[in-house]
Amino acid sequence: MVRAVGAVNNEGLVSKTSDEWLREVSPEKATGTFKLFLGYAPGVGKTYSMLSEAIRRASRGEDVVIGVVETHGRKGVAELAAKLDRIPLRQLDFRGTPFEEMDLDAILARKPGVVLVDELAHTNIEGSKHHKRFEDVMELLEARIDILSTMNVQHIESLGPTVLQITGVQIRETVPDWVMQRVDEIHLADLTPQALQQRMSRGDIYPVERAERALAHFFKPANLIALRELALRQVTQVVDRSLDTYLKKEGGQAAQGVLERIGVCIHAKPGAQYLIARGSRMAQGLGGDLYVLYMDLGKELDSDQWKNLEENLRFAESLSAHVVRASGSNLIEGIREFIREHHITQVILGRSVRSGWRWFQYLASIQGLLRACPTVDVHIVTLEPRR
Repeated sequence: MVRAVGAVNNEGLVSKTSDEWLREVSPEKATGTFKLFLGYAPGVGKTYSMLSEAIRRASRGEDVVIGVVETHGRKGVAELAAKLDRIPLRQLDFRGTPFEEMDLDAILARKPGVVLVDELAHTNIEGSKHHKRFEDVMELLEARIDILSTMNVQHIESLGPTVLQITGVQIRETVPDWVMQRVDEIHLADLTPQALQQRMSRGDIYPVERAERALAHFFKPANLIALRELALRQVTQVVDRSLDTYLKKEGGQAAQGVLERIGVCIHAKPGAQYLIARGSRMAQGLGGDLYVLYMDLGKELDSDQWKNLEENLRFAESLSAHVVRASGSNLIEGIREFIREHHITQVILGRSVRSGWRWFQYLASIQGLLRACPTVDVHIVTLEPRR
């Protein structure tokens, strides 16, 4: 079989075909582009913003379809969604009850240019191809399909303990932190807490009968302000990472410095996950590595403590931490050895609210660590009792 490689010009050289020139000018991308519309609470306008951008893209000739959009009965969202093509949802039966989920295989077969996938942290019904919706998104990206998606900041896994302390609400559906590392572009759907509360009072977010209870609990001003700050930090991290990538691509260098290694010392109590989450955010913000130490001092643990310890270590592993388990009779000496062996630059320790001689005993231990490791920054995090 003879393969056409182009025409021969007057100098006897083989010239490129039009298709070859086109591939050179516009090379095929390796994966799809992932844009996330991030919010800090329901009702800030994530889905509305996503749909608005999708409509603009479609008007420019891009092949845009809806994979799944949750309107939650909101008229404005439903009106925008009606302007776009939609891949029919897949019908699933679970324990005798019919459900609808995004049809991943149908989207892959259709292969549009851009797909809208609402509520990234959603857990799929049993019988779906993947357990979580973000896994569907990863497969679509691998198929070189661009994604527009939405999520609230409290669904980022490492923020779970922090959100629990702020709001008293345990977030069940989460997205691993590595998914945020895959985001190419982020858009903050922002609204002041006061404006969001007004929307809630009017019944624009939840039915009026639910609004009063929501305003007295999750939607309290202090909660909203704290969650908004967390969302702003996440946006900053994605923007900083994008800048570093651009500088490296252009032959420059990202901001350089000593690689930070954040060490978190934990115990067999639930509060340790808050320490791990703090360490993870610090490591992400500084572009460093996260290490988690559990020191076995030879004390026998009961069944609840063992369960807490295993959950804490699994949580650390889910955040890509280097988990270190050591044993010994002297806690400070064990921490000192951990710092030396793993070149830890900053260490996080927790303390419960103490008074009297226990507080002075704790201070003496910290002073001993500071003397043993004078070049390490030590962070003391107070673990307040749960509400």
